[in-house]
Amino acid sequence: MSDQEYDLKGREIIVVGGGGYIGAHVCKMIAENGGTPIVFDNFQAGHKHAVKWGPYVTVDLRDRAATLAAFQQHKDVETVVHLASSIEVGEGEKQPEGFYENNVSGALNILMAMRQTQADNLIFSSTCATYGETQNMPLLETEVQNPFSVYGKTKLAIEHMIQSYHKAYDLNYVTFRYFNASGADASGDIGEEHDPETHLIPNALKAAAGRGNRMKLFGTDYDTPDGTCVRDYIHVNDIALAHIHAIRAMDEGLSQAEVNLGTGEGYSVLQIIKAIEEVTGLPVPYDVGPRREGDLTQLFANAARAEEILGFTPQHSSLENIIQTAWNFHKTKWGI
Repeated sequence: MSDQEYDLKGREIIVVGGGGYIGAHVCKMIAENGGTPIVFDNFQAGHKHAVKWGPYVTVDLRDRAATLAAFQQHKDVETVVHLASSIEVGEGEKQPEGFYENNVSGALNILMAMRQTQADNLIFSSTCATYGETQNMPLLETEVQNPFSVYGKTKLAIEHMIQSYHKAYDLNYVTFRYFNASGADASGDIGEEHDPETHLIPNALKAAAGRGNRMKLFGTDYDTPDGTCVRDYIHVNDIALAHIHAIRAMDEGLSQAEVNLGTGEGYSVLQIIKAIEEVTGLPVPYDVGPRREGDLTQLFANAARAEEILGFTPQHSSLENIIQTAWNFHKTKWGI
């Protein structure tokens, strides 16, 4: 299935967190397949200017009554995509209360609202951080989940809630365990713009462009070939495409699945920096600092289950394309 091959014509799909980085790309993909994304967002981290393909409702998931009221405005919607969460690992270690309130309580309020409306299909954005520290690479979905960070712990708690709702209330779900979302839409209209930005590729691009501070490299003493952390980078448009595959699979009777979203290949921080220098033709200035609490040595996926269950394989996730599309977006954003 290509990016535009599954007919969603006439269907509304609620996208919680649709003003965010991944959410905007998911909304565009839904629209390109004929559907209408209904964005729920409080816009504390997301952006109203990224909502281009359907209406939005401003709602804070931590407010149970407001969340239910938002769902009741669209009570005939059957499918919900839940992408909203606090994501910055270091912040979660310093301020866990806010992470549990926003991520876990917010997700529970969504599940409770879904039970009171027609929505019985959920696609949830979890994370590879639920696995924790392990040397069993590439990671299978059956790996023991023992998250190291508060962020990972909140996502695992939500996974457990969703599984309980499936068992007790027949909720259909696909839980995606994202590896590192990266890149930007080829149009240049949407891309990664967190504030503050903590992700490697946009920060390295910013350093290369001379916009702001030198990049910070957190730790060079990890047990990897060059001493820096290894991660699996998947293009955000591939993540969006996987959601279309998940909608189709649930339409065809899939009732539950936990699925890695990655490429199966890991790159170190220094490898990413070198690739950015090759794509941009600019040096990436950086300073080495100590390890960042909550970071794991390496994480990369066994991606076979996504193909087996959903018929999904990444189409956009070469490292060159990831960096080139991210660079194109940021050049437009910065007026370079």
